[in-house]
Amino acid sequence: MSDWLENHLPKAVLAPSFIAVLIFVYGFIAWTGWVSFTRSRLLPKYEIEGIIQYERLFASPRWDTAMNNLLLFGALFIVISMVLGLLLAILLDQQIRTEGVIRTIYLYPMALSMIVTGTAWKWILNPGLGIEAMVRGWGFESFTFDWLVNPDYAIYTVVLAGVWQSSGFVMALFLAGLRSVDEEIIKAAQVDGIPTWRIYSAIIIPSMAPIFLSAFIVLAHLAIKSFDLVIALTGGGPGYATDLPATYMYAMAFSRGDIGQAASSAMVMMGVVFAIVVPYLYSELRPRND
Repeated sequence: MSDWLENHLPKAVLAPSFIAVLIFVYGFIAWTGWVSFTRSRLLPKYEIEGIIQYERLFASPRWDTAMNNLLLFGALFIVISMVLGLLLAILLDQQIRTEGVIRTIYLYPMALSMIVTGTAWKWILNPGLGIEAMVRGWGFESFTFDWLVNPDYAIYTVVLAGVWQSSGFVMALFLAGLRSVDEEIIKAAQVDGIPTWRIYSAIIIPSMAPIFLSAFIVLAHLAIKSFDLVIALTGGGPGYATDLPATYMYAMAFSRGDIGQAASSAMVMMGVVFAIVVPYLYSELRPRND
């Protein structure tokens, strides 16, 4: 009996979680995929009608805007977060006295939810309450900073808030990577008279390629599923100037009552995530010939 319990108790403990994930994750993914091939509107239908929802999706100007915004937001968000995080990590790697203070300041935003971040930046960037009102109160009456309500610049406010939220996390990743580099290699390079900037650019940073890849995957995932930040900061507006695929899907499902469109957009989003994650998993899990 004791042998049977020893062999089967772990399976019994994990079985409820496994079944729940199977039903509520993969089951609903399969359901969403099925609905995306139907003519579902307010209520789901289950008669397969082909790719009509995908044709409607890719013909929608709002979806085009959402995808273009995702490309712009994703590119700026990932690049700026990684560059800023790397620079901060290199600064802290110099063992400066204020390392603890700086680390706390830049890691603190990670403790906040995206809703709180979006709300805070909405106040800061509001022309009537935030930066513009403050600078005009100093006597610069012609100063204008209306990105939040300007359709051409509103997406950049989402980038600004997203970078503020995530750059500290990237800094922590890179700092851990910098601290794991063999100090003997660095000392040998310094003995040879190699400048510090050259040591970082030619020796340390190239050795951190796996960390760069991990940071890219995490940031790309955050960019693709960004919803709460946009909703709190801009609500997808002005108009739908800051729409992203996640907000488009939400609007179709809960505001427009178009389940078929929401399902098709969700499947496209999942395809984008797979296109990023699968090559990463393949490169990490494939056997290596030493």
